[in-house]
Amino acid sequence: MKAFLILEDGTVFAGRGIGADRDVISEIVFNTSMTGYIEVLSDPSYAGQAVVMTYPLIGNYGVTPDLESARPWVDGFLVRELCKTPSNFRSSGNLQDFLEKNGIPGIEGIDTRALVKILREKGTQNGMITRNENYNLDIIIPKLKEYTTGNVVEKVTRKEKTTLPGKGKRVALFDFGAKGNIAKSLQARGCAVTIYPADTTAEEILSDAPDGILLSNGPGDPKECTGVIRELKKLYDSDVPIFAICLGHQLMALATGADTYKMKYGHRGGNHPVRDLSTGRVTISSQNHGYVVDTERLDPSVAVPAFENVNDGTNEGLSYIGKKIFTVQFHPEACPGPQDSGYLFDRFFEMMD
Repeated sequence: MKAFLILEDGTVFAGRGIGADRDVISEIVFNTSMTGYIEVLSDPSYAGQAVVMTYPLIGNYGVTPDLESARPWVDGFLVRELCKTPSNFRSSGNLQDFLEKNGIPGIEGIDTRALVKILREKGTQNGMITRNENYNLDIIIPKLKEYTTGNVVEKVTRKEKTTLPGKGKRVALFDFGAKGNIAKSLQARGCAVTIYPADTTAEEILSDAPDGILLSNGPGDPKECTGVIRELKKLYDSDVPIFAICLGHQLMALATGADTYKMKYGHRGGNHPVRDLSTGRVTISSQNHGYVVDTERLDPSVAVPAFENVNDGTNEGLSYIGKKIFTVQFHPEACPGPQDSGYLFDRFFEMMD
């Protein structure tokens, strides 16, 4: 069956429908990873977004047990070619059935190179995935321009406090849409991890006397999370060591008086070079973000840049002055992506000591 992607600038791409048969309006973003599509589909940071995979063949190793959360979160999935006959000893099925079962519509057979070129030149756009051949652009385009992701953190955060066992340090994981491998990376270092919903107060977290606090990744515009930002200011004022990843990094910056802005098309993929400004060392990182901290509005008495993106010079992390706090924009837990920056969990562990 034919399917169409309609962008808010009026561009229309035609292909074949995959996954669920339903219309969806979402923010269209692209990911440059060659593998790891299961982790991408299940990353809560993609809530409110439909993902274009730039690698031309997706689904060749089927559906593997590598989900980063209990369910997939993407609104839609756009690929050049969807593999119908996967081959992998860990595979439990094909991607078509997985998308359909989870209500995710998608399109294959579109020119993903042309689509990504538009997103890079014009910036991220909203779009509609539909199988309705009688679509009306005059009706659809105003709806696309009105669409916003809103405060999707409320949608993806867990609803109840959860504790994962460990015999070492006790870490509070503030869940704004945390990927599963963050908790696993802490547990691998012996930590007992208590995961708190995004609406938890700072007082409740501090009353449990954690050895350290980790602020997780998550979706959407950080400025939408006004309640969380107020609580993070209280955590900043405590003496508890804090490590923050992605959205958590942005929220801590906002809580301490800095600013963030939306990037033209963001960083999403497993091949982004990041420079550690303290050592000059460059590592390849996994990333998924559309917003970034504005270092021009950073108070140097509060925090200084600690990492930068080698490609475009944007901020990739902060070190806080006089505090046991450091934050990164990229994903040291990987999944998918290289594990070059996994040492940052060890740095956090040492900071707790």
